[in-house]
Amino acid sequence: MAVAVLATGVLHQLLPSTFRIQPHTVYPVVLVIFLAVLIIGDPGRIDQRRPWLRVTTGLMIGLITVVNGFSAIRLVVNILARGGIGTARELLGIGAIVWTINVIAFALWFWDLDAGGAAARAAGAKQPSPALVFPEMTLPEYTPPGWYPEFADYLSLSFNTATAFGPTDVSAVKRWAKMMMTAESAISLSVVVLVVSRAINLL
Repeated sequence: MAVAVLATGVLHQLLPSTFRIQPHTVYPVVLVIFLAVLIIGDPGRIDQRRPWLRVTTGLMIGLITVVNGFSAIRLVVNILARGGIGTARELLGIGAIVWTINVIAFALWFWDLDAGGAAARAAGAKQPSPALVFPEMTLPEYTPPGWYPEFADYLSLSFNTATAFGPTDVSAVKRWAKMMMTAESAISLSVVVLVVSRAINLL
């Protein structure tokens, strides 16, 4: 999770200045501060069920989502206005970064919200019923004892949702999860269609 969060900060810095939050050094610094607070408050395995940790995690993920939303809106406006972007390669690069950060952001939301949160799953505490049903949950004979979904599982879910534009091997069984998967698919489809069509026009 920490690596994924840092990756969003690095990827955002690779965007042209007009697509970044200004001043451009503030965003990565704030992300590092959030991560430092979370690591100090819950070092090692994420299993401390403290309300302030959940709030801090939510604020951090919300920041990533809002900042990438800003970049996505600037990208869409730029494409529709037919200006500000140079070559097709540059456009595809910007689109790929926005798309990748979007995948990570949704993976973080799924990871943080499903079945009481990451700490509740890791601690083995009594949890609310899951919103996302993974294949491992329905095939216990092929699953190690005590298995529970970790961030990599949610990242795979988010990537598959963004590329297939819909659910794949993981089933959403609660409405909020269905709506989030629908939103991710819609955002991904919009970005891909707009970026690719504009890139073709630039060739």
